Amino acid sequence: MAGKPLRRATPLVPVNCNLCAHLATSWDPRLPHSCRLYGFKSRSMPSVEVLRLDGEPCLGFAAKSPAVSEIRR
Repeated sequence: MAGKPLRRATPLVPVNCNLCAHLATSWDPRLPHSCRLYGFKSRSMPSVEVLRLDGEPCLGFAAKSPAVSEIRR
């Protein structure tokens, strides 16, 4: 995969939920972000909530599979 390498999460930098397979969009406009793995909705990104509540970066990160359009290139 060309481009920037993914940055590893540190205690001060949460993982990027936009690259995670467990990120979902919630129907609730007050809590628009959802994590399928941990089963909760939040106003901010789930990895930020995990870091805030647990004090550790999210350990459930799973990279999304590449889109079909990316595979065909």
